[in-house]
Order: sequence, then structure tokens, then C-alpha cells
Amino acid sequence: MEKIYLSDSGPKVSNAIYGFWRWEESDTDDTTKMERIVNLCLEQGINTFDHADIYGGYTCEASFGQVIRKKSFKREDIVLFTKCGLTVPHPNRPGVRVPHVNTSAAHITQSAEQSLRNLQTDYIDIFLLDRLDPLSNLEESALALEKLRSSGKVRNIGVANFTVFQHQLLASYLRKVSIVTNHIELNLLNTTALDNGQLDYIKQRYMRPLAAGPLAGGRIQNGTDAVAVRVRKKLEEIATKYDANMESIAVAWISKLGALPLIGTTNVERIHNIVKSFDIQLDHQDWYELYNVSRGVTSLAIE
Repeated sequence: MEKIYLSDSGPKVSNAIYGFWRWEESDTDDTTKMERIVNLCLEQGINTFDHADIYGGYTCEASFGQVIRKKSFKREDIVLFTKCGLTVPHPNRPGVRVPHVNTSAAHITQSAEQSLRNLQTDYIDIFLLDRLDPLSNLEESALALEKLRSSGKVRNIGVANFTVFQHQLLASYLRKVSIVTNHIELNLLNTTALDNGQLDYIKQRYMRPLAAGPLAGGRIQNGTDAVAVRVRKKLEEIATKYDANMESIAVAWISKLGALPLIGTTNVERIHNIVKSFDIQLDHQDWYELYNVSRGVTSLAIE
């Protein structure tokens, strides 16, 4: 799989990125399962892995750290993302009473240090803020991010689920560091990012958007709602034309936008389908046919 620059100032990553946001705590107890998935990804050319402190009931990073410790691959051969910000109640975090966002300087520094320990690594390739806390002192938060980067503990800074204005706001406080990515939800059942300016602004900043939920959490394959049913029907029709699986077509639709799919499944066949999508050159009009079906329109004309 091709390795590409995430931004004009960011690192090279694989065309697809594997994320652990769907992993349950029971999954992370089985480091053998995690090692198997990681090695499968590496065999397919996926060398970029996305974490967050909260994934798997706050246990996913530590399980991945155990996989790194086994040394079945070299640390320098993989790219690690992790993030902080969104905080949720869990028995492993008894002090958290309600879901909330914390992007204070203290929380950023504490989370980054803990992630380094959990992942058993000396550096994080990309450290992201997941959502923006309106109560945080942004000047202090930005300074904390810059200190992490200057120390070498974090090599790049990113954001996740930021609006255009939030993205611009944080960037205005970062004097020495560029934001290299924004994780957004983007798939054929959620095309909001094409309408709210997120995708356009990411491209304006010379970044590759990361598309979370490229298969809509399995809804493209199994959804029974009207939108999912009509999109699936069109995908099946176009998949026949390309002699491909419809999930591969769905991801090829995202890739044609320049976005990188963020894989969350543990289903081996689904991972293979995503990888195969990069061999598909989706026709321009086929892309629009899927887009129009998703939106439930037959014309782009202004009413």
C-alpha cells in the first residue's frame, strides 16, 4: 500500500488507517487478538494506527503497548496516533461523573504522558485533541501542545471532530506548530462534511482528511433504513460494473475525495474489502451517482 504525506508538514502514513474506537474492554483483554489484527494490517500495508485514551474502557493503549513490547515489528515501522479531550464515565475512571470534554493544559500534558507509558513508546507520531472544550484557556492549551512537540514526546499535532471555526481558533493560538489532520465522520450515509465546510477547509490547509466510519459502522451493509437501503442498492449495481465488493466501492468513493479511511472493524473480510478499494478508479459520474442517491436527489440544480 502506498504511503503518502498526511499534510504539507506532516508525516507519511498508509492510505488506510486502523483505529481502535470500536474495541470493547473485553477485546483488549486478548492481546493475541490485537496482535493478530495489527499483523494483518501490516501484511496489507497498513502501518498507521489510531488510539485514544478512552478506547476500550481506557485499556486499549496499554494492550497495544503489550503488542509493541513483543517486538514482532519495529516501532519505527509504524505510525501511532492517539488523542485526548473527550472523557467518559467508566469504572476505570471513578472520578469522571458525566461525559465531558477537557482540553485544558494540565489534562493534555497528563494524557500525553500516560499514553506514552501505556503504549510503551518514547514518542507519539500524532497527538490529537478530540473535540474542543469551550472552558479551556486556549493560550495555555496551545502552549502545552507546543511543549510536548518541542520535547520530542509528540511529533505532530492534530484534531478530531472539530468544526471549521474550532479548527481555525486553535490554529490561531499555535505559534510554532501546524495542525496536520482533522478526523471527521464521512461516508455515503453521512456527507455533512461536504456541506458544512469541513472538507474544504481541511484541503485549504493542505491536509488529508481522515474519514471516520467509512462503512457507517456496518450500516451500509446491514442498515434497514430508507437511506441505507437505496445506497446499498446503488452500490451493488456499481460494484457489478467494477467486479468488486460493494464495500470496496463505498471506500473508493471516499478515497476519490482525497480522504483516508479510518478502519474500525475486526472483521477480516471487511479489512480486505477496504484494502481492495485502492485498486478501483471510480468513474467521475459514478461518484456523483452515489452522492445523489445518498442525498435523495436526482439533480444538482438550484431549486
